[in-house]
Amino acid sequence: MFGWLVWRDLILAWRRRADVLATVFFFVIVVSLFPLGIGPERETLRTIAPGVVWVAALLASMLSLGRIFGNDYQDGTLEQLLLTPQSTYLIVLGKILAHWLVSEVPLVIIAPLLGLQFGLSQNSLAIMVLSLLLGTPVLSLIGSIGAALTLGLRAANVLIALLVLPLYIPVLIFGTGAVQASVGGTSPQPYLLLLGATLVLSLVFAPWATSAALRISVE
Repeated sequence: MFGWLVWRDLILAWRRRADVLATVFFFVIVVSLFPLGIGPERETLRTIAPGVVWVAALLASMLSLGRIFGNDYQDGTLEQLLLTPQSTYLIVLGKILAHWLVSEVPLVIIAPLLGLQFGLSQNSLAIMVLSLLLGTPVLSLIGSIGAALTLGLRAANVLIALLVLPLYIPVLIFGTGAVQASVGGTSPQPYLLLLGATLVLSLVFAPWATSAALRISVE
């Protein structure tokens, strides 16, 4: 069931790949505007690079949160999934995994290329990718709670932003701090460990909270 659900969402995302490309293009444009606007000062660009990349990834992630459950809710598929004897926790986790693969992994892949605009070293680029690999699943997990709570509501995207942005702050701080530590020549390990701990906690509690929110929204 879990594998089938992930595969189904990947196929549907491929058929609607314009939405996926829109998220990637948004990320590329936001990150690329800062070097153009600030100028060629390498030290300044290196200083702001971690924050720029992470904020852009966070905003790009929020653009796609409404698609985690929205389409299935509209055509009745979500209600049928919740009526199956399968664990709701696994159903939610499968949809979150598919969302991360479709919406977040392309950002992680393209981030090193965009980081070159800021003059980051290879080590800093590697830390950036590692921090995004640890942090972006947390964005999807936390964002799924907001997406579930706002199903069927008007201005759902605005409500999702109000709900999840405060919860994203620790991930933003830890992810930016890891890259900033690498740029400054110190160890990024404490920030990466904190990101890993946040990911573990999110894996345990976020699908459970999302399941409860889905049942409330569907009922």
